[in-house]
Amino acid sequence: MERLQYNRDEHAAEVVAAHYGRQPAAYVRSFGCQQNVNDTERLVGVLLDLGYAMVDSPQQADLVLFNTCAVREHAEQRVYGNLGALKALKQKRNGVLIGLCGCMGVEKTTIDKLRESYPFVDIVLGTNAADQLPSMLVEKMTTRKKALRVPPIGDEQLTEGVPLVRQSSYRAFLPITFGCDNYCSYCIVPYVRGRERSRTSADILAEFKGLVDAGYKEITLLGQNVNSYGKGNDEKMDFSDLLALLCTEAPGDYKLRFMTSHPKDATRKMIDTICAYPQLCNHLHLPVQSGSNEILALMNRRYTAEDYLGLIRYAKEQCPEMTFSSDIMVGYPGETEADFEKTMELVREVGYTQLFTFIYSKRPGTAAAEQPDLTDHKAKADRIQRLLDLQEEMVAGICTPWTGRVFTGLVEDAGRTEGTMQARLDNNMLVEFAAQPGCEGSFVDLKITGVRGAMLDGVTV
Repeated sequence: MERLQYNRDEHAAEVVAAHYGRQPAAYVRSFGCQQNVNDTERLVGVLLDLGYAMVDSPQQADLVLFNTCAVREHAEQRVYGNLGALKALKQKRNGVLIGLCGCMGVEKTTIDKLRESYPFVDIVLGTNAADQLPSMLVEKMTTRKKALRVPPIGDEQLTEGVPLVRQSSYRAFLPITFGCDNYCSYCIVPYVRGRERSRTSADILAEFKGLVDAGYKEITLLGQNVNSYGKGNDEKMDFSDLLALLCTEAPGDYKLRFMTSHPKDATRKMIDTICAYPQLCNHLHLPVQSGSNEILALMNRRYTAEDYLGLIRYAKEQCPEMTFSSDIMVGYPGETEADFEKTMELVREVGYTQLFTFIYSKRPGTAAAEQPDLTDHKAKADRIQRLLDLQEEMVAGICTPWTGRVFTGLVEDAGRTEGTMQARLDNNMLVEFAAQPGCEGSFVDLKITGVRGAMLDGVTV
């Protein structure tokens, strides 16, 4: 796999300056996951490098970019809704350029729909493509032709050194892999982000050290499947080795998280590594999706409920303080009441502090979209409500014994009530406590005083 280095495109900067005759303004909005947020940070970095100033609304901008998500059809409809609102802006100010980036940009159906219903869109970029933005703008500004074509999916080239502007001064995302090789039957990601590629450990370590030296307090490693790190970079280093390398070579006062993990690649070695380094948070997000082996096989998940529970049991033995969260899909095609009850049994055994649940919805272009779905929506809605009720009951049981204990948390944002702030604990739970704005990005010791569902109450110690 070829590894490229980003270089400032002086010609593109000159073309942009000449095109506007003044400093232009850009607006970028991100839809979707943390990977999209990090991609947006790079888009902003490149635009600043080209001479743009960033603004807070499309109405102020000369260039509007939407960085999109295609994981669920609902996410695409949100983008189209927001895109449609730009038609009046384009009619009012014909010189405004409108672009669509990210996962939707590599779907042929998107290009066809843009040509048919959104002809005012000027350019389309794919995923992980911020380095291509300068040449796309030059093409548009010099030829005045629309660049509406399906970009290559999962280009094997990884470009390092792309400038970026982080949205937070104390929390940072750091991608270690791109793409996915799993081809779960319900998921569109491999088709829009391409096959899996890993960055080199040297490039990751250099970026990580820079974040630690800059004072970042929470760093999250990103990938569609972080556990399978190592593909495509010709290094004999797995994900656990990478975690150990970062913690050893970059000591400091910070917390290290990662997402997303795939159960088929999560190992006991990874659990041992989490236990061995205090910088690694005692929390594991491990999406199970279903507790039924029959449904897991239909999903092409390539593990069984017994495999999953075996790893969870080992983690509990080695790290009794570790907490767990997961994604669960309800109503997958073919799911019976017996299959769903197996999911409920698994949830009861694991004892998740957080669950991200959703009802299956057909995603065109995936294998699952071709499978017969005979369960009506009412039955699916009933199942997910029972799951939510169980989770609420279990969270209360897990968290209530923490009352009176002291935990360290990183202050993130204002709380839900006036005069409070929220801090995230090592175990990923949020605590609301009395405080005034200005302490964001600092670690505080908090004594837990109560439990409100998924939120804890606390006081500073």
